[in-house]
Amino acid sequence: MSHFVYRNDLLYAELVPLDQIAKSVGTPTYVYSRAALEEHWQEFKIGLSKLDASIRYSVKSNSNLAVLALMARLGSGFDIVSGGELERVIRAGGQPEQTIFSGVAKSREEIERALSVGIFSINLESYAELIRITEVAQALNLTAPISVRVNPNIDAKTHPYISTGLEENKFGVNVDEAIAIFRHAVQQPHLKVVGIAVHIGSQMTSLEPVVEAIDRIIDLAEQLADENIWISHLDLGGGLGVRYRDEQPPTIAEYCNAVQTAMNRRNCQIAVSIEPGRSITANAGVLLSQVEYVKSTEKKQFAIVDGAMNDLIRPALYDAWMEIVPVQLKQTGSGVYDIVGPICESADFFGKQRTLAIEPGDLIAVHSAGAYGAVMASNYNTRPKPAEVLVDGDQFDQIRSRETFDEILGNESIPVKLLK
Repeated sequence: MSHFVYRNDLLYAELVPLDQIAKSVGTPTYVYSRAALEEHWQEFKIGLSKLDASIRYSVKSNSNLAVLALMARLGSGFDIVSGGELERVIRAGGQPEQTIFSGVAKSREEIERALSVGIFSINLESYAELIRITEVAQALNLTAPISVRVNPNIDAKTHPYISTGLEENKFGVNVDEAIAIFRHAVQQPHLKVVGIAVHIGSQMTSLEPVVEAIDRIIDLAEQLADENIWISHLDLGGGLGVRYRDEQPPTIAEYCNAVQTAMNRRNCQIAVSIEPGRSITANAGVLLSQVEYVKSTEKKQFAIVDGAMNDLIRPALYDAWMEIVPVQLKQTGSGVYDIVGPICESADFFGKQRTLAIEPGDLIAVHSAGAYGAVMASNYNTRPKPAEVLVDGDQFDQIRSRETFDEILGNESIPVKLLK
């Protein structure tokens, strides 16, 4: 069920009316439903209960400390792609030993930190990275747990910017190179081979690529076993899509069943991890914004709102369609609007040609904004990043305050010589 619903023509998050949040916190503001976040995570837990499986929440989808703390409280592990995300996990109460470190450009400092706190696995993505991890582990006199991310050359049938499993993508290594890396790694006293990793893309709406990727990494695990290189963990990645408009992605239960069936069909007993992000957070959040002006030209009507592409970049970056609704329903006065923001870019829009009954001062809610929303916000045009709120039943907490200009400008300085 949705946790953002109309009651008496007013949009609620769980039991809290969104206009109440806007009055208290202002706009633009991200609003998340705790019940929705928990419900989506629990669906994965139930769906994978018959496998030796771990859920490792993908931090990049929504990295607010409160969201991470909630995931940790549920018993989740984590998938990270930077040293900063590792620090967020630790500060939120997450366990490094349940955390996987992915990404193509890990620095020496990031590797040192990950090894020093006892990371579960570093997913390396090149031979050069193998050498760097070996050098760092040797210098620290530690053993680095590693997995190799394999690029299986599978088309995830998603947006090209979020496709990661094709040979043309920067991620992972092909099977032949992976075998060579494993052969080298098992000879190194400061490395411990843990597993094989794969992630073919995000916002996937078909299970066929998922099953194909599982088959290919099981093939690789069996080939390595023939050489007495034993794999104890398969990282299956994430990427399950959600419905923004008219997509028909598999349900979480269908996804989990496909994973389980694929593993059972191959009689594979190796422990697995999945890394859901968008499928947990996207439809657990909305972005609240207020209409500042309505502007008409000979060809179009514009609803100019106080939110902008710096707050939510998905429409500008991916041409993504996201549902936009008024917080207060009205029976008359609808028009067709482009919903645009204040930034000096033609790409600064949330939606085009939307039929809405709105006027200046009204609130709108951009749905499915819990993933890749606040985490991708910027200060372009020196705009403060938005506030974030977590709703829990009939109460809500501000989990990120709106930035101030002092916070934005505080780490900049003017050389004295320029003032003379």
